[in-house]
Amino acid sequence: MRILISGSSGLIGSALRRHLTAHAHDVVRLVRSEPAPGEVRWDPATGDLDPAAFDGVDAVINLSGAGVGDRRWTAERKAEIVDSRVNPTRLLAETMADLPQRPEVFLSSSAIGFYGDRGDAVLTESSGPGPADDFLVRVTTEWEAAAEPAVGAGIRTVHLRTGIVLDEEAGALGRMLLPFKLGIGGRLGDGEQWWSWISLEDEIRAITHLLTSPLDGPVNLTAPRPATNAEVTKALGAALGRPTLLPVPGFALDLLLGKELAQALAFTSARVLPERLLADGFEFRHQDLGAGIAAALGEAA
Repeated sequence: MRILISGSSGLIGSALRRHLTAHAHDVVRLVRSEPAPGEVRWDPATGDLDPAAFDGVDAVINLSGAGVGDRRWTAERKAEIVDSRVNPTRLLAETMADLPQRPEVFLSSSAIGFYGDRGDAVLTESSGPGPADDFLVRVTTEWEAAAEPAVGAGIRTVHLRTGIVLDEEAGALGRMLLPFKLGIGGRLGDGEQWWSWISLEDEIRAITHLLTSPLDGPVNLTAPRPATNAEVTKALGAALGRPTLLPVPGFALDLLLGKELAQALAFTSARVLPERLLADGFEFRHQDLGAGIAAALGEAA
């Protein structure tokens, strides 16, 4: 397949690009800098995207978006988080909708932040969004709505509702590793909040699966066995051979990150299941948390 990818330099995008190239797919990258061979320049902020970029393209994968937890949430940063997701998605969807020959499939990033803080409730793709005053609920709702022109044009469109991707270099696990290696890692608050995770390998395999699957609409990219923060803490400590005795109080993270960001990253509880992926026959390589952490740390599961 000839596949056009945005956001190909991030954690998921970089791994996906390597995987697709290794499996003989023709990957074209959308970039904001001066393009090299195999790249096309675009600017979602100004709407600059040459429709010729889609010539011969079978599928488009949209992974654009500023890191949610990279910096404290000021008003300016929150606007950047929204714009960096909604603008690229809308530009891709509208451009594809106007093409005489359209790609067959549009896989567009989303996140389980759509569900908000739901305690112990089991959440599937049929579950509705969380509270409207939750920032990440608003972001993901607008993000998915921005793909609507592609849906209206008859392009099979999938919203990739991704959970916590386990990788030792980035994301939640990457941020946790140093204190845990130093023996000062611990559960966050009471540790009862649900963290719905997926290994990076299964994230890439699931996206690849969806390129040719008949599924459309929202698809949860999370492992079938979500874990509480206390279980994640215990498993990570065991994998590293370090104690995990000292809980991290909520106020400490509030001071470090700001209360709203700390709540979103550390204390939101979302027990999400990949119901549609499983029904479609996708087989996870890392169903258990221990195997997922071992894979993230480069160890045999």
